[in-house]
Amino acid sequence: MDILHAYFFYTFVPVISNQKMKKVSEHPFKKNRMSSHTALMTITALFVTLYLVSNIMAVKVISIFGLFYFDAGTITFPFAYMLGDVLTELWGFKTARKVIWMTFFCNILMVICTQIGVWLPSPDYLAETETAYNHLFSYVPRIVIGSLVGFLLGELSNAWLMEKIKIKTKGKHLWVRTIGSSAVAYLFDSLPFVLIAFLGIVSTHDLLMMIAFQYGVKLLIESVFGTPMAYAVIHALRRYVLKLE
Repeated sequence: MDILHAYFFYTFVPVISNQKMKKVSEHPFKKNRMSSHTALMTITALFVTLYLVSNIMAVKVISIFGLFYFDAGTITFPFAYMLGDVLTELWGFKTARKVIWMTFFCNILMVICTQIGVWLPSPDYLAETETAYNHLFSYVPRIVIGSLVGFLLGELSNAWLMEKIKIKTKGKHLWVRTIGSSAVAYLFDSLPFVLIAFLGIVSTHDLLMMIAFQYGVKLLIESVFGTPMAYAVIHALRRYVLKLE
């Protein structure tokens, strides 16, 4: 009997142990990994945040040597587009469309809340702070209206084109999808945004320069920074999150 026990122990136990170790080693961080749902919520939160921040930053108009003009939101906005590309690429047009509409209503909520702050009175010793706040957020609604129109036209066309190009290229050449869809979508975004937000505030010459330069800067940032970041994020999520679902 002792011989049988010894034979079983030295023959089968190492095999069972090796199989268990193999399963553990296949996905050593599986228990601690991010789920697909968590990844989607994270990308969505960043998308909404970048878009809201871009609207507030758009109050500031940047001048380059007095020749080129664009709003400060132009710097951050392409990264929101990049995240929109990630949403469409990994979760599809339907999910991206839901996030776009959610962001749309978040913007409306931001306008309502900031306007309540404008209407409420402040103590006399904070008069300068109240003036600065009112000056900033009395201007934001017009920017948000222009941005909402451009956002819906731009983001929906961007997501739709991303999916169509993906079908045409059979899932290959991600850079063609990100840059190609953005090149078209930025036209639908920049033109209505600048016209609604700044018409009557800046000269016609500056208005045209803002449209052209904003479009160029957005596309440049998308090509140089946004697309490589989209590659990295999509690769990481596919390898470490979606692949292990």
